[in-house]
Amino acid sequence: MSELPLVSIVIPTLNSAKTLEKCLNSVLNQTYNKIEIIIVDAGSDDKTLIIGEKFGVRIINANIRNMAKQTNIGALNSEGTYVYRLDSDIVLSPMVVEDCVKKCEFKNCDAIATYWGPDPSVSFWAKVRKLEKDCYKYDKDRNVARFYFKPVFDKIGGYNEDIVAGEDYDVQNRLISENYHICFAEFEGIHLGEPESIIQIIKSNYNYGKTVKSFFKNHKYRGVKQMGPIRMPLLKNWKKFVKSPRLSFGFIFYYFIVYTSTTFGIVRSMIWGF
Repeated sequence: MSELPLVSIVIPTLNSAKTLEKCLNSVLNQTYNKIEIIIVDAGSDDKTLIIGEKFGVRIINANIRNMAKQTNIGALNSEGTYVYRLDSDIVLSPMVVEDCVKKCEFKNCDAIATYWGPDPSVSFWAKVRKLEKDCYKYDKDRNVARFYFKPVFDKIGGYNEDIVAGEDYDVQNRLISENYHICFAEFEGIHLGEPESIIQIIKSNYNYGKTVKSFFKNHKYRGVKQMGPIRMPLLKNWKKFVKSPRLSFGFIFYYFIVYTSTTFGIVRSMIWGF
C-alpha cells in the first residue's frame, strides 16, 4: 500500500476502567499504526475518562447508555476510511488491524469479522464459553463483522439504535441481505469481561431476554437461527466436546441456564413491557 488508509477505532465505554487500559495498549501495539482512537462515553463515574486522557485518545462525552448509538456517534465523528467497533474489554493481538486492512484493500472485503475469544483464565465458566465460542470462529451467523469499509457502514445506516440486544447481529444481517462481501480475520482478540459466576450469567441473559424483542421484530428467521439452541457449528465440532468431558458437562448446564434465564426475560418483557 503506497498510502495507508486511516482506521478509526470506536470504543463505546461505561465505567470501563477495569479493562480499558489493557484494551488501549493492545490498540497502540498494533503493527498497523495509522489509527485514530475515539472513545464514546456513556457517562462513566469511575476512572474511564482519566485513562482515556492518559492515552491521549479522542473522547466524546455522549452521556447516552446505548452502545449502538455510541458507535454511530463515533463513526459520524471519525475520519477513517475504515471503522472498527471495539469493545472496551477486548485485548487485540498485534496483527488484527493490519490483517483487516489488507483483506479490504486486496481481497475486496466490505467488512471483517474479528473473533474475540473468551479469556479462559477468568473462571471455569469462561473456559466453558471458550469451548463454545471457538466453534463459531468462521460462522457468519455468530462471528459477526465489526470492521467496516466506512462507505458501506454509512450506506446500511450504521447500527440500529432501537435494538439493544443483538445490535451486532442486526448489522451482520443487513450486510448479508445487501450482498456485501464479509471476510474473517485470521488474528484474534481476547474478551476479558467474562462471567465469574452462574449468578452473573443468569442476570446478563435475563436482561438480554428483556430487550431482545426488538431484534426478533426485524429478523424473524435468521434471528431464530442465530439465537436459537440448535446450532450446527456445535454439532460439527463434537470432537472438541468429547476431548473435554468436564467442560462439556459444564456447557450443558450453562446452556440450560442461558436459555432458561433468557426465556424468563422474554416473558417478563411480554407481560410488563421493556
